[in-house]
Amino acid sequence: MHEETSKTPAAGPKELTPAARRALQEAEARRQDYRRREAALPREIGGRGGKEPGRYGDWEVKGLTSDF
Repeated sequence: MHEETSKTPAAGPKELTPAARRALQEAEARRQDYRRREAALPREIGGRGGKEPGRYGDWEVKGLTSDF
């Protein structure tokens, strides 16, 4: 008979290095700063909604997309 020799590690949270923890903290700080600055901007009235087409490279209206 065939004996299974699986060498998978136990399913548990992986220990992060100090550099990885610092990077995650810096990323969270940037996200919070971005959200704070975005909330301070005036809201657009009658805008198209959705993601910014200039950033994502296309314009979508009613399910139809056109590239710039």
